[in-house]
Amino acid sequence: MFALFDDAGKLHASRILSGTDASVQLELDSGRRLKVKAAHVLLTFEQPAPAALLERAAALAADIDLDLAWEFAPEEEFGFAELAALYFDDPPSAVQQAATLLKLHEAPHYFRRAGKGGRFRKAPADVLQQALAAIERKKAVQAQIDAWAAELVAGRCPDAVRAQLYRILFRPDKNAPEYKAVVHAAREAHLAPLALLQRAGAITSAYQFHWQRFLFEHFPRGTGFAELSVPPLPEDLPLADGVAAFSIDDSSTTEIDDALSVRGLGSGMVTLGIHIAAPALAIAPDSALDAVARQRLSTVYMPGHKITMLPDAVVQAYTLREGAPRPAVSLYLTIDEGTLEIRGATTRLERVPIAHNLRHDRLDTVVTAAWLEDPACAPAAPPEVAALQPQLAFLWRLAQACKARREAVRGRPETFTRPDYTFKLEGVTGPEPTGEETVVIGTRARGAPLDLMVAEAMILANSHWGQWLASLGVPGIYRSQASLAPGVKVRMGTKALPHAGIGVPCYAWSTSPLRRYTDLVNQWQIVACARHGTAAALAAPFKPKDTALLAIISAFDAAYTAYGQFQSTMERYWTLRHLRQQGITELEAAYLKDNLLRAETLPLVLAALGTDGLQRGERVRVRLGTVDEVTLEVTGTVIEKLGTVEAVAESGDTLEGEAEEPLAAPLAIAMAVDDADDGASPAAPAA
Repeated sequence: MFALFDDAGKLHASRILSGTDASVQLELDSGRRLKVKAAHVLLTFEQPAPAALLERAAALAADIDLDLAWEFAPEEEFGFAELAALYFDDPPSAVQQAATLLKLHEAPHYFRRAGKGGRFRKAPADVLQQALAAIERKKAVQAQIDAWAAELVAGRCPDAVRAQLYRILFRPDKNAPEYKAVVHAAREAHLAPLALLQRAGAITSAYQFHWQRFLFEHFPRGTGFAELSVPPLPEDLPLADGVAAFSIDDSSTTEIDDALSVRGLGSGMVTLGIHIAAPALAIAPDSALDAVARQRLSTVYMPGHKITMLPDAVVQAYTLREGAPRPAVSLYLTIDEGTLEIRGATTRLERVPIAHNLRHDRLDTVVTAAWLEDPACAPAAPPEVAALQPQLAFLWRLAQACKARREAVRGRPETFTRPDYTFKLEGVTGPEPTGEETVVIGTRARGAPLDLMVAEAMILANSHWGQWLASLGVPGIYRSQASLAPGVKVRMGTKALPHAGIGVPCYAWSTSPLRRYTDLVNQWQIVACARHGTAAALAAPFKPKDTALLAIISAFDAAYTAYGQFQSTMERYWTLRHLRQQGITELEAAYLKDNLLRAETLPLVLAALGTDGLQRGERVRVRLGTVDEVTLEVTGTVIEKLGTVEAVAESGDTLEGEAEEPLAAPLAIAMAVDDADDGASPAAPAA
């Protein structure tokens, strides 16, 4: 005697050895014996043999018409044998009963189980129609997935996949058919998803790939601004008497946040004016413009283009462009001309005449240390710059003194082992680059006089205003660093803590309110201090222990980091583009660590073969391999050791004392080929 029984939802057939009312002892064809509850035995039969029964039942079940079986089935609960008798013969054979049971098991949308023992109830007609429609839809979707996958494998990109490219790669819905098609195709083609999409033509421009990916993640609604009016400035701002300020920026700078003025040279006491653009005097917290600035949090920079934090009309209203007086928050420092010690400080809200917008990229070769010390011994400067030589010479002396004082607090000098690289795009014809322009990569020596003058003046302002806010009990947004020990990072918070990297007691970003939201927030607080003095804590927009400041810090930190990584990405893209445009196949580089080399004349770090035995800083010649502008990868092979070992700092300092990363963030996609169904081909690597 044989038995057909249910074991954990699966049907098995075996020989009966013995049994009681409660259980049955069975033996499978494999020889394995098991004991099952009698209630789990659904059918007993004498022939055919168990294996033959299951084989013949499976073949017969495939021919059962489910629609017809559903019509035959009783309205009330029934057993599988009852349905077999209605559909086949009465009485049905063991094979027919087993076939009916198998079909009922695999068609839950037609028949629902009604407890154990092979009992079922047919689904209501309306529920059945909904289920069948859902099955048809699923089949259609799967057919579409298969068709798209076949196109991708054949090297063609379906329009639907192209339209969802960035969502598929970086923020996927893993149930979306476009995503599944890419995953299945990657398995079928044994390619990484990114490589598959490149081969299929989904990515036609590496530049647009990086640019659109960034916009997808951070500016999904575009980079334009809604129509917003420019708030008027206060009409009672006094004019700064006797001030003729000048700014020092790059030629591409439109958001001119800061300017300087120097008065009283030769009198023994010099007044240094640090003038900061004052959008906080017009933009109110929680206003429409504030909402825009808070959403963007910072201007985004990249070679040849930028996305400003504020609309251009607003920038033009408050930027410190030369000509008419401009609204500013001014910090006046009284400085001993001989010792360069600061004797006093005053903050004023006023209109400041801007006499000149100097551009350091045009003047760095003119305003040199030699020219500042003796104009007669250096090339002649333009007349407007020559007239400023005394003021610039004083600022140069002051900057060096301030830097020396900070380095004494730091406990070690700031080191600049690498130049600043500049990127200029030639041939930009539209509102933004296309990626096909010619890139010119230049260098600027770190700590050049004009750079250092501005940097030290801004450090003075950010440190002074940070201490002033704290002394009046007004909260602000600070940057601090507990020490210069390895691994101790710069952090943002609301407490006026020391910044060891810069060497100041506290540091509050306040000098770029047109470009950074933290600076605009701090400027609101500074304006309250200038207007209300000791009562400023009651009048400032943000009160002590205001949780809104913590939310701003968290959002800003995330956005600023992402924007910085994007800038590094685009600079690396243009560097790789430069290699192609100039036909560069070999470079001289210095060994860093872990098979990484740093090019000596380009802002490029790359992995290379043949670095075994190299010492840190050892110079080599490297032959470049394949350059991939999409993944931003370039490899190399060391072909010659140049023999000179140079000192290479563990990390380069910036003027704010923060370490720089040697490499742009690697491209990482948010998909993996093992997300496909079990029936797909073996997985390929996921880029």
